[in-house]
Amino acid sequence: MSVKILAIESSCDDTGAAVLVDGKVLSNHIANQKVHEQYGGVVPELASRAHQENIVPVVDIALQTAGVKREELSAIAFTQSPGLIGSLLVGSCFAKSMAMALDIPLIGVHHMQAHVLANFIDDPKPDFPFLCLTVSGGHTQIVLCESPLRMRVIGETLDDAAGEAFDKSAKILGLPYPGGPLIDKYAQTGNPDRFKFTEPRIPELNFSFSGLKTGILYFLQENQQKNPDFIQQNLPDICASIQQRIVSILLNKVVKAAEETGIRDIAIAGGVSANSGLRKTLELYGQKHHWRTFIPKFEYCTDNAGMIAITAYYKFLAGDFAALDVVPTARAAF
Repeated sequence: MSVKILAIESSCDDTGAAVLVDGKVLSNHIANQKVHEQYGGVVPELASRAHQENIVPVVDIALQTAGVKREELSAIAFTQSPGLIGSLLVGSCFAKSMAMALDIPLIGVHHMQAHVLANFIDDPKPDFPFLCLTVSGGHTQIVLCESPLRMRVIGETLDDAAGEAFDKSAKILGLPYPGGPLIDKYAQTGNPDRFKFTEPRIPELNFSFSGLKTGILYFLQENQQKNPDFIQQNLPDICASIQQRIVSILLNKVVKAAEETGIRDIAIAGGVSANSGLRKTLELYGQKHHWRTFIPKFEYCTDNAGMIAITAYYKFLAGDFAALDVVPTARAAF
């Protein structure tokens, strides 16, 4: 009997629905929310309202695209944690109601575990154990993955996440929200060696980006005092230099983790894994250190329901179901 799973992702500001059949994602639809751009960041209450408007049409499109009827579904999966609590409640309540109506199992999924397993949606797939650098607006972690459902964090940020470092740097530069992709865009034509930013010395496998952010702020203030048009005249080089430093901070820790564990299968995941500088540099590091590297397709890097679906598939096979009284949580460890 085929395993057919409808997955819902509503952890932040994008409403996603995907349908998976026997381990293959057949549809992955996302409704983006543009309302937050004018505020320079995600407004939780507006995000929740938008999820309520989008979830029914998004689910309908995902089912139609996959050619799967509601009564054929084997289970309903949803993002249980972490995320914005109002947004999570919209997805969890919808999933619970649908699972109850269809009398099928409910599967709660950890958002960051799903980012890691996005590397299993398409071939080639890493072998266990492997290391995954998960980088997003809210998380920066090195995860040791022993099986689809057994993972442990061996390094993480002590303050800002890598995605925050990109977005906050963009804000300092006067770029609109979301600024991370714009830094990547301008960096394409810039010289990454033009300006030097300090790499923090953080013990073990942990990260810190708060000092880098402060260093960038002081650097720009100092140069703007000398030349008010400094940012405008040097934007590509500034963006390329910032991006290079953030990427080196991330991957130098991955090198250390690979040396300590002896693991040579290295993956990246999360929204920042869509950054072209990180993707290219990971491949270069892979060649240098003789790693096998794995990078999800762009559509599976940022928040999406396809990654929720593949995680739910492994949980379905393990019989790891949630009760109908399960509650979403804004914060949760692996």
